[in-house]
Amino acid sequence: MDMLSRESLLCLVEDVESEDPIDYADLPFDEQNLRELIVDSLLERELVFRAEEPDEAKRMLVYLAATARLTLENMVLHARLLRAGLEEA
Repeated sequence: MDMLSRESLLCLVEDVESEDPIDYADLPFDEQNLRELIVDSLLERELVFRAEEPDEAKRMLVYLAATARLTLENMVLHARLLRAGLEEA
């Protein structure tokens, strides 16, 4: 990702999270360390993926499919928590 540095991606993640905060509740994790772990992992995967699939349009389709899958998984988890009464509406 030529134009996107690690620091830029971290800032984007923090900006998105400020608009839609993640509830870490009482989990024993450092939020910033978790963000850095995820960003580093994604950037490393992108380097490998770019070498394996040089077609940017195909890579974008994979990223969109993965984002859709994660969004769906998050929505189902949220609905389950609401149904179980573990989270307020």
